Amino acid sequence: MKNNTALSPQHLKYLKNKKKAAIAVHVARLGLLVVFLGVWELLAVTGAIDVFLTSSPSRVLETIVTMTTDGQLLKHVWASLYETVAGYVIGTVAGYLIAVALWWNVHVRKVFEPYLVVINSLPKIALGPLIILWAGTGKNSIIVMTVLISVVITAISLMNGFCETDKNKILLMQSMHATKLQTFTKLVAPANLPTLTATLKINVGMSWVGSIMGEYLVSREGLGYLLVYGSQTFRLDLVMSCTVLLCALAGVMYAIVAVAEKLLLKNKY
Repeated sequence: MKNNTALSPQHLKYLKNKKKAAIAVHVARLGLLVVFLGVWELLAVTGAIDVFLTSSPSRVLETIVTMTTDGQLLKHVWASLYETVAGYVIGTVAGYLIAVALWWNVHVRKVFEPYLVVINSLPKIALGPLIILWAGTGKNSIIVMTVLISVVITAISLMNGFCETDKNKILLMQSMHATKLQTFTKLVAPANLPTLTATLKINVGMSWVGSIMGEYLVSREGLGYLLVYGSQTFRLDLVMSCTVLLCALAGVMYAIVAVAEKLLLKNKY
């Protein structure tokens, strides 16, 4: 049943100020971006910076338009997006399941936790040659690289969150003869929704790092391939254009996760 009680003037004022603050943050973000692009373009036009080395917003836009017109941009963007999203989903799901397994059995956790820490500290690019030998030179190896980068951090973050769930509440569940599964589904998993959403946000960046790193090693398409090709041929406009596109795609992906976070936490609270 909805509460029809009118809000107090103080509460209305608080909500109004909160809305104004949120709008001010968005305006400041947009303004900062506009100022950055404006100063960059101004320095390029006046010759204060060498456009061969730094490019400029107008040259970046021209490059993106040209690549879109000849049909190359969509192919490369789709390749990178597919690899990143596939690695993101697989790595997150696998990491969640690993974290559940480690929380479920304390002895298994004590055995495998040090190995997770070591694997997480290992530079994944060092495994590149092995990944290429095992998974081939196609998209599979790039997805494997992306999964390796995201799965370990997901497992460690969620495992720590599961293990730090309020012990008194767990004891209460046990005193009510709740099974391990009931304790997890009714208490541990809901209590760690904030941890899950935070991990999802972190994995956005991790997944893009993995896919671009994989494309550096072995790829004939994708934004990572274009970055390598542009740097090798000294086409800095292409390099900067790919960098801008990567920022935009990562931002959109992060925004989607942020919306999902609001929906999940709204339903919880």
